[in-house]
Amino acid sequence: MSSNFNVACRLVEIAGKLPNSFAIVQSINGEYKKITYLDLETDSNCLAAAMHNLGICRGKRIALFVHYGIDFISLVFALLKTGATIVLIDPGMGVRRMLNCLAEIEPDGMIAIPPVHLVRLLMRHKFPKSKYNITVGNCWFWGGLSLGKIRREKNCVQFNPVETLPDDVAAIIFTSGSTGAPKGVEFTHQIFNTQIEEIKTRYGIVAGEIDLACFPLFGLFDLAMGVTAVIPEFDPTKPAKADPEKIIRTANECQITQSFASPAIWNRVANYFDKLNVSKPTSSTDIGITKPVLEVGFALEQPFRDATLACSASGISKQLKYVTNIPTLKRVISAGAPVAADILQKLKPYIHPQGEIFTPYGATESLPTASINATEILTETVAVTNSGGGVCVGKRFSTISWAIIEISDSPIPQLESVVKLQNGQIGELIVTGLQVTKKYINRPEANVLAKITDSNGRIWHRMGDVGYLDSQDRFWFCGRKVHRVETPEGILFSIPCESIFNQHPAVFRSALANSPQGKPRIFIEPHQNNFPKSKKEKLNLINELREIAQNNKMTKQITEIRLMKNFPVDVRHNVKINRELLSTLR
Repeated sequence: MSSNFNVACRLVEIAGKLPNSFAIVQSINGEYKKITYLDLETDSNCLAAAMHNLGICRGKRIALFVHYGIDFISLVFALLKTGATIVLIDPGMGVRRMLNCLAEIEPDGMIAIPPVHLVRLLMRHKFPKSKYNITVGNCWFWGGLSLGKIRREKNCVQFNPVETLPDDVAAIIFTSGSTGAPKGVEFTHQIFNTQIEEIKTRYGIVAGEIDLACFPLFGLFDLAMGVTAVIPEFDPTKPAKADPEKIIRTANECQITQSFASPAIWNRVANYFDKLNVSKPTSSTDIGITKPVLEVGFALEQPFRDATLACSASGISKQLKYVTNIPTLKRVISAGAPVAADILQKLKPYIHPQGEIFTPYGATESLPTASINATEILTETVAVTNSGGGVCVGKRFSTISWAIIEISDSPIPQLESVVKLQNGQIGELIVTGLQVTKKYINRPEANVLAKITDSNGRIWHRMGDVGYLDSQDRFWFCGRKVHRVETPEGILFSIPCESIFNQHPAVFRSALANSPQGKPRIFIEPHQNNFPKSKKEKLNLINELREIAQNNKMTKQITEIRLMKNFPVDVRHNVKINRELLSTLR
């Protein structure tokens, strides 16, 4: 890499080495739209030059509201090249929260689809600084610059990424707000570069691989590592509703070697495979795929060759009944919440025989922090988890330092004032490292609560998670700090207690929560096909669960058990249970 810390330099470098390899392959209505690294570099240069002429430059905050795909990725790299700060807000959080986040951040402009610009105009008093605006689509009645107009004019020039320092802000990304109000987190160019290097090294990712990228941020990382980002047809804001047939079809047609996706997606894929009562095939020919869209090439000297699959959506669907695994998939990465062992066990037989599933752990403020693989979970840690010992999320990444401290809800200004706990003692996790963000935007009170400074001036982030470290320096996650339930007999932590109830075969997942009266209770979401059909069946299940609770000293004080068909979950990954909402139910 050059001395310029601008993360967009990585695209320039990869485009020079792999100009004719596919950077992005996007599935749209059963067909594939593709762009090479050279074309992506050229397109992002064209966009960056137009943005620069408009006035978008270093220090400007530009909110990006564009559907995940080729346009989104090209616009991100164009903005990075200008030195501007990209503002990313998860649309799944709802209109009111989005508007509040935007008003708080005071963007200098918006690059967005028409409906967003319409809202901007109708509520212009909330965005008085928004003057550098580009429409992705038709400009309707407001005119101005559009993405299509920029591309039609074809005034593309070489646009070298603006020189940036390590601590220059590249992006502001909002947390999902699953445990409170969404907060804008500052990401520097050094943080992004560290994340890319750590992910690439830890998982052995090499240029030329093919990733089914079901999360926008990882799709961007792919391009910076020389990996083809394959984007399937699904709504990134609703991964739990992804069509498993489309996911599997795209994975096999593109011969993917890796995939990053929410546990909610892998749960749907594994369940789909389980329902297919046929034997597993051993090659792509057996699964009805006679001509892959992409051919795998792991060396830089071996670019992908275009092998277009002329197949309609309906034709693909007919073939799909023969697809019973993803034989080229060697590396699965799944994050967003603890991944249940049964999902790992169900999914593993359907990927490459030597393939592995990894479950990285982290947060928007510190990503990645730790990681573990399915083999270690299934052969070693799952027994401890099932007995209430928490979920092992593995060992820390090389640039991370961590410690367990006494649980506190108060600010901790200096690290030297904390009490660090010994291995095996449950406490609050704090971390520091090059990928750990230093502050929230315009949230001084949140910074006081979440950040600790040590004697060397390093910033430690309070993850908001509780758990313990073992003798191998692995972190065992016991839940969110705010989800602990204090009782006269002691503190109950969500994950250990829930693991006890999850052993019942009818239970899909459970959630510990306080009642409005301050007493612990457990909510149960049965498997869809196991939900009681009558009042008697419901009572029988509750009695069986109550017996499980009484037979364990950790859960015996939990007497209230309630069944729910579907838990409320987070907007980003659709897997984090909204226990705050459950606590308010009467």
